[in-house]
Amino acid sequence: MASTVSAMEEFEHQFASISAEITTKINKIPQLSGNEKKQQSCSAERQIDEARELLEQMDLEIRSIPSTDRQRYSTRLRSYETELTRLEKDLRKAKIAFRDGEASRDELLGLDDGRQSEDQRARLLDNTERLERSGKKLDAGYKMTVETEQLGQGILDNLQRDREKIQRSRARLRDTDAGVGQSSRVLSAMMRRIIQNRILMVFLAFIFLVVIVLVIYFIATKK
Repeated sequence: MASTVSAMEEFEHQFASISAEITTKINKIPQLSGNEKKQQSCSAERQIDEARELLEQMDLEIRSIPSTDRQRYSTRLRSYETELTRLEKDLRKAKIAFRDGEASRDELLGLDDGRQSEDQRARLLDNTERLERSGKKLDAGYKMTVETEQLGQGILDNLQRDREKIQRSRARLRDTDAGVGQSSRVLSAMMRRIIQNRILMVFLAFIFLVVIVLVIYFIATKK
């Protein structure tokens, strides 16, 4: 388990580094021309392929993680896949801008290099902050999922205890002939209470499910 988690952290670090390099190259492509522009585009495409292979390795590692932690890493993987898809779209836009002609090139060459560098750093910082915010939201969703799972386990434990009580009551009823009528009424009352408890538990579980769906929906829409 520890080695798997360590491998996942290493993969995530590599993906963050590669995505930052891809972003830098995509921002430079519209400012270049000729073979230099083509080389930069090809280099970005190779790194996107490398990032895709990295995500495939992460997917294989996630499958070997225990189910208690698998959901958290699966959610992170989907976030990385979304980020890679966005980078692919940005690269296509940059290549289209390259094919628009030299007028765009001349306009871009007139920009101040210092301002371009500042803009690139600002974009990188923005991407980093966006990933950090997404990670915090995913962790909050994971905690809520764990709490819901614990609540569900508690409900199952209560049901198991109720079942054992019923079984003991039935055993006692089989061992004695006296007070059959009274014991039957007691058992019936217990059954009614159990049914009521189960209805209440189902209702609570439904409420928690709705809350989880809403949390996931708001996380998805904020992205």
